[in-house]
Amino acid sequence: MAERTKPWVMRTYAGHSSPAESNALYRRNLDKGQTGLSVAFDLPTQTGYDPDDELARGEVGKVGVPIAHLGDLRTLFDGIPLERMNTSMTINAPAMWLLALYLVVAEEHAVQAGLELGEARALLTGTTQNDIVKEYLSRGTFIFPPAPSLRLITDLIAYTVAEVPNWNPINICSYHLQEAGATPVQEVSFALCTAIAVLDSVRESGQLPPERFGEVVQRISFFVNAGVRFVEELCKMRAFTQLWDEITAERYGIGDPRQRRLRYGVQVNSLGLTEAQPENNVTRILLEMLGVTLSKNARARAVQLPAWNEALGLPRPWDQQWSLRMQQVLAYETDLLEYEDLFDGSPVIEAKVAEIAAGARAEIARVLERGGAVAAVESGYLKAALVASLAERRRRIETGEDVVVGVNRFTETEPNPLTADAEGSILTIDPGVEETATAAVRAWRAGRDHAEVAASLEELRAVAATAANLMPATLRCARAGVTTGEWAGALREVFGEYRAPTGVSGGTGAAGPADEAFAALRGRVTEVGAELGRRLRFLVGKPGLDGHSNGAEQIAVRARDAGFEVVYSGIRLTPAQIVASAVEEDVSVVGLSVLSGSHLSVVPDVLDGLRAAGLDDVPLVVGGIIPDADAARLRELGVARVFTSKDFELSKVLDEVLDAIREANGLG
Repeated sequence: MAERTKPWVMRTYAGHSSPAESNALYRRNLDKGQTGLSVAFDLPTQTGYDPDDELARGEVGKVGVPIAHLGDLRTLFDGIPLERMNTSMTINAPAMWLLALYLVVAEEHAVQAGLELGEARALLTGTTQNDIVKEYLSRGTFIFPPAPSLRLITDLIAYTVAEVPNWNPINICSYHLQEAGATPVQEVSFALCTAIAVLDSVRESGQLPPERFGEVVQRISFFVNAGVRFVEELCKMRAFTQLWDEITAERYGIGDPRQRRLRYGVQVNSLGLTEAQPENNVTRILLEMLGVTLSKNARARAVQLPAWNEALGLPRPWDQQWSLRMQQVLAYETDLLEYEDLFDGSPVIEAKVAEIAAGARAEIARVLERGGAVAAVESGYLKAALVASLAERRRRIETGEDVVVGVNRFTETEPNPLTADAEGSILTIDPGVEETATAAVRAWRAGRDHAEVAASLEELRAVAATAANLMPATLRCARAGVTTGEWAGALREVFGEYRAPTGVSGGTGAAGPADEAFAALRGRVTEVGAELGRRLRFLVGKPGLDGHSNGAEQIAVRARDAGFEVVYSGIRLTPAQIVASAVEEDVSVVGLSVLSGSHLSVVPDVLDGLRAAGLDDVPLVVGGIIPDADAARLRELGVARVFTSKDFELSKVLDEVLDAIREANGLG
């Protein structure tokens, strides 16, 4: 028996409402034995907007903590010793900005602790996710076009390797790729193609001498997804480890095996959790954790688990505690950490690892032939591949080929005591949070040195127009009291904004010619269109800042295949833009997808806009993570249909959409 291995870093992904509320939550979690922080930021912060921006309406504090300026980050980490904390920040497009705020707060803590600045920075450990490629493909919180986004990533890596030596400046994230449909081969290969693009960019920038490139490779970390097929997930991570070692040795000539080691953290599959029989999610979460902890040679360095009720809404502190306790029981009560790798020499494991690795090598070669990850984003190749894979996964679930317990089989159930109090089984955000944050950011702006703010923003714009590293100018902005929206806005002026390919045109969502329900649906689409005297046109809209577009894309693909003419422009639209599109495109129905919790803000705005435009015969349907009470409220306001994750059969969903069109047009 080997010496007992040190456990992985244990985190819960957390943050909501306000910096003060989140600080209190972090302190409680640390007191319960959590060994690292994983900061969830709200969507305005993730996409570079202040709380009082029009696009932030309904989104402030919903899926994370709002951070508008240095004062907010001071409050968030008040009383938490950053020099002893491993902090993960899930932030991408504004990663440089949030790290600058973090470094300034860490400097202030260092002064209070009597530490030298260099000493304090050397003690800082943690990660900025800083992976923009997967944002274009799956998560949707990108701001700038790919080239300047890669420049921001490169500058941040070069700065931290030189100045913050124990910080992980990028956490290449395949997590959302799996949720967007990636197979194990696609998850591994697309993530490694992103790593190649980043490492090539850092090397070509010339910001670090060649002899320090091993340090760059050593500071690259990964963030992966662990699905419920835990044997396959275990093999995926062994293949991932093997391929990273190959690439860093052969492509980049890294001789030190310690620098080539794959370092990764994991969040188990949140979008695989079910609204139906949510108690089953506890079992899923536990099994998914095993896939990334059982194999010592491919074990995660950090693990964060979702809560059993995340398919219903925001988890409460107790729900997060339950997930933390799962990790602690595995690490401290079982004997897992007392042994060497359990799977070395297993022919079953070796065969599956070889299969995944071979598939990933072939896919990496295809992407590199297309010019690499960035070019494959711009061409739409990667996005179309994910949309097609997710459509195939949904087909298997809808046909019952893949079993999801409680959803498409074994659906009989006893009343669930965990959800008996529907309103009390999830965390609800005080509607006054947004108003408070808006007033606070305006007060912050009024109290600054306006001349220094203007000068720092002017320097930022000037440096952005050159090839110089942007981190020093960003740090000056942070110290001056610039806001998140102002920092991003200045760079928008130089870099522009970007709308990524949707991947819908290349996808196929049909369940197949043998699917009688789908054939009947196609017939109904034709019949209702004939009754109205025109082809049915379906506008699929993503209002607000919610970038989780997987559901919207699958509805768009299935509706198109069923005979609808589909209008889908991608993510991040205002209610006014959606209404204008409905008028311009003369649509038959409008469907909104909202997963961020902003439905009670943005949906009524679209309803009011449609009525004001005289589109009373155009029904509005909504899908997303919507509690029952909110769904009832939306129906009272005039929403024709509300769909949630339990409505997994897309053909049945579209059948109900057709019913709504008939009702709105008086067809009975």
